[in-house]
Amino acid sequence: MQSVREFSAGGVVLRRMRGRWHVAAIEPNMINHDGDGPPPATREKPRVLALPKGAIDKGEKAEEAAEREIHEETGLEVDRVRKLSDIKYIYTRSWGGRERVFKVVSFYLFRYRGGRLGEISEEMRIEVRRCLWIPLEQAHKMLTYKGEREVVQLAQQFVRAHRDL
Repeated sequence: MQSVREFSAGGVVLRRMRGRWHVAAIEPNMINHDGDGPPPATREKPRVLALPKGAIDKGEKAEEAAEREIHEETGLEVDRVRKLSDIKYIYTRSWGGRERVFKVVSFYLFRYRGGRLGEISEEMRIEVRRCLWIPLEQAHKMLTYKGEREVVQLAQQFVRAHRDL
């Protein structure tokens, strides 16, 4: 079986609202596109709550990709604070040649600068069902993916150590 490498980047976007830190999260549209079975509308997967992230384009730095993906998927303008962590995992594609993929996702911590959560292009609505602010102290229990829950815990530690953020 062929093995492929993928590199993506994403971010934990923090915003202070009503005296508490919140994190921008997305609910992706999780339609199964493998071409088998009933039409996509009837094959929707269970809801997922995730951090904004996506592929790093050719010639783009990981932190630039993270900022771009955040804007595309959430509508937010952000300022980068620091790198948090790289998440590494292996999965098998459910499309094409069903290749095994070794994936690395670089996550960065960002501070909200502007924009309105959920104001995204019509093209992005195919990928993103909705956007929401979730309380930072609860985010590690609410996100679907283990690696992203761990990244949010790193953000929680950073916020505790840097009260002047």
